[in-house]
Amino acid sequence: MDDFTTRTYGTSGLDNRPLFGETSARDRIINLVVGGFTSVVVLVTVISSFVFPSLPPQPLNIFFAVCILLACGSTIVLIFWYRQGDLEPKFRNLIYYMLVSIVLLCLCANLYFHDVR
Repeated sequence: MDDFTTRTYGTSGLDNRPLFGETSARDRIINLVVGGFTSVVVLVTVISSFVFPSLPPQPLNIFFAVCILLACGSTIVLIFWYRQGDLEPKFRNLIYYMLVSIVLLCLCANLYFHDVR
């Protein structure tokens, strides 16, 4: 009989890599900082779309904010799936890329809302 406790399944030795649900403290801090910063920027952008340049809000500004929120929705779904373990760890880089894209879109929207030229 084979001894099943000593199998390495094609790896060079015992495999101590964390599973999907386990993250290091450094990864959690990076996720919280990037997610928190993105959330604050999106919140400021959505509020700015309703307040600036004057009341009542302009339809184009609200449309811009809705587009940003739709992009956030797809990113939130990816983060949810990643945290459940349905996605491979390589999708973390895609999530970071999407968050940076959302921050840049918010920057562009705020520059437009505040009429910066």
